[in-house]
Amino acid sequence: MLRGLPKGVGERLHLLRPSGETDLLWCVEEALRAVPVGLVIAEPEKPLSLTAGRRFQLAAEAGRTTGLLLIREGAGSNATETRWHCAPQASSSPDSTLHHWTLSKNKMGTSGFWTLNWNGASSAVDLVSEARQRHEPAETPR
Repeated sequence: MLRGLPKGVGERLHLLRPSGETDLLWCVEEALRAVPVGLVIAEPEKPLSLTAGRRFQLAAEAGRTTGLLLIREGAGSNATETRWHCAPQASSSPDSTLHHWTLSKNKMGTSGFWTLNWNGASSAVDLVSEARQRHEPAETPR
C-alpha cells in the first residue's frame, strides 16, 4: 500500500484498529480533535447516529481537521457537511486511477460530478468543474 503514496506520507501515517464500534467512534473523535492531525479516515460498520455525526463535526472544527468517513450505501448521517459517491471508471491505461466522484450533498454550495485521475505525482487532489457558460439570474419583475 505504501508504494502508491507520495514520498514521505508513509512515515506520517498511523493506522488504528479499534476492537469495536464504540472504540472506533472514540478514536475518530479524538483524532479529529487533535490539532497536528490533518486527515482522519474511518469506516464504521453501523450507521452513524445524529449525535455521533454532530460530535465528529464539532471535533473536526475544534482540531481544524478533515474527516473522511467511508459509509456504506444508505447508512449516512444527516449531520454531514458533504456527501460524496466515488466509483471506479474504466480507462484504456493499465495503471489508471480514474474515478467518477459525485457530490450529492453540500451544505455550503452546489453539487456536481467530476472525473478524477490521480497519477501519484503529488499528494494534492483538485476537483475542478468543466468550463461552461455561466447562467445569470433572470431579471426581477418590477
